Amino acid sequence: MKKNLFDRFSDWAVCFTGSAGAFIGASLMVVAWAATGPMFKFSEVWQMVINTGTTIITFLMVFLIQKAQNKDSKAIQIKLNELIASYENASNRLVDIEDLSEDELDQLHKFYEKLGKSPGNKKGPSGKRDDKYKQGRYK
Repeated sequence: MKKNLFDRFSDWAVCFTGSAGAFIGASLMVVAWAATGPMFKFSEVWQMVINTGTTIITFLMVFLIQKAQNKDSKAIQIKLNELIASYENASNRLVDIEDLSEDELDQLHKFYEKLGKSPGNKKGPSGKRDDKYKQGRYK
């Protein structure tokens, strides 16, 4: 599938800004800015350069980070949905639960907490009943 210009740019920008090179570049810019302070007599304009630059970059990065998070979250949800759908004992009602309200998710959470605490579900790490679990070692 062909990506549009914004998708390609945002993928590149997220990869670049998370790199060591970007961190080093930003650090060098801050050092260069600080070194020019005496030349500009630490004026208000000199201070506004770094303040304005960092504010603009931060503002734009919020949107790029959110786009990356949305993409990652969607990919994870699709993978989880596939796992749920492929497991015969899983409840298919859990597919797409991310569309539920916060209250509905809280109800499901409470249900699974109770299910996990019920005596019939005390299984060890192997997935089988385990005497060590019964003795309280795997609480």
